[in-house]
Amino acid sequence: MSKILAIHASPRGDRSHSRRLAESFLSAWQVRHPQSQVTRREVGRALIPAVNEAFVAAAFYPEPEARPLSMQADLALSDQLVGELFDHDLLLISTPMYNFSVPSGLKAWVDQIVRLGLTFDHTLDNGVAQYTPLLQGKKALIVTSRGGFGFGPGGELEALNHADPWLRTALGFVGINDVTVVAAEGEESAERTFAVSVAEAEQRLLDLARAF
Repeated sequence: MSKILAIHASPRGDRSHSRRLAESFLSAWQVRHPQSQVTRREVGRALIPAVNEAFVAAAFYPEPEARPLSMQADLALSDQLVGELFDHDLLLISTPMYNFSVPSGLKAWVDQIVRLGLTFDHTLDNGVAQYTPLLQGKKALIVTSRGGFGFGPGGELEALNHADPWLRTALGFVGINDVTVVAAEGEESAERTFAVSVAEAEQRLLDLARAF
């Protein structure tokens, strides 16, 4: 049985284009995988705490198996989020691009799941840090919406896109390298122009639902 973890990052509800596109994909995917399991994790409309000093002290405690109870409490949410990643085969992230990057809730989620000893490991080779990803065999789909045009690969504004390229980097760091991006662009353009982009994204997602 396939299990998919859906991370919704938009602070908007029904008005969110990325959320709606992702949900249309999930509906089509479940039709084709009736025995599948979908878990939704809200990071756009629910608070995901930013990393703080207590988190850092606990995450990098030199003897993880002997962490004090207070430190275990500081990592409780992070442990839960990491556990969700390991427990699912597929990862779906829906997010708008805000100010050239991702919403703060999604950034906080990434900071919570990039964990030494859990999702990546670290060794020294002649004094040089070497990193090993610990999440293997998983695929990810990023569904995103952008206000303007040309932020995708080869676009004239590609260099300004620090959203899905950054997500690719972060996911790859922990071992998720099979990443597909589907984008709808031009929300701030003419209504008809954006509608065409959304329709193209919807069709691509329907096609992906057959094989993802």
